[in-house]
Amino acid sequence: MTKKTIKEIINILETLYPDAKAELDFNTPFELLIAVILSAQCTDVRVNQVTKVLFEIGNTPEKLAGLPLEKIEEIIKPCGLYKTKANNIKTTAEIIVTSFNGVVPSSHEALMTLPGVGRKTANVVVSNAFDTPAIAVDTHVFRVSNRIGLANAKTVDETEVQLMKGIDRQLWTKAHHMIIFHGRRICKARSPLCGECPIRPYCKYFKKLSRESKS
Repeated sequence: MTKKTIKEIINILETLYPDAKAELDFNTPFELLIAVILSAQCTDVRVNQVTKVLFEIGNTPEKLAGLPLEKIEEIIKPCGLYKTKANNIKTTAEIIVTSFNGVVPSSHEALMTLPGVGRKTANVVVSNAFDTPAIAVDTHVFRVSNRIGLANAKTVDETEVQLMKGIDRQLWTKAHHMIIFHGRRICKARSPLCGECPIRPYCKYFKKLSRESKS
């Protein structure tokens, strides 16, 4: 797919989702970091329900590090994988206190030294908390990008690289959110709503369906 076509698709997404942004609730970089760690294999709606309770007693690294692990597990259990996540967020809070003077690091590399923080999580934090352009490839971004043809990759890392090459840097963060919105609202995993999708003239998946229906 040419850069010109990619730009046209991004323009359509901007028209569809002009207010696209992170749907996790947060007030500080630390709250965002914890919310993103909790969001693994969990919906943003559920995470927001859980963090509303958690952040009442542990919304800073110092407070969260001081909570008993069992208390954290109890609160975040609805998010799934709660034992691993509880250990990761408590340890992360402790490391931020001891190694980063209680301040969430703003660099991608430093964030990835924290337990439970992979490339996707680091990208979400630097882009949404520190305004550093980044494309975080979650399941929606991976599926939608490769289905439409914005990328042609077999892994999330390859997808990220291809999207960064095809999309203007200043649009990386917004494009990430718009693609997620499109994946949740129209380009759904099991039953994409191709009939109401304005991107279908450009879409690799829709073109394939059209060819198959004619054969």
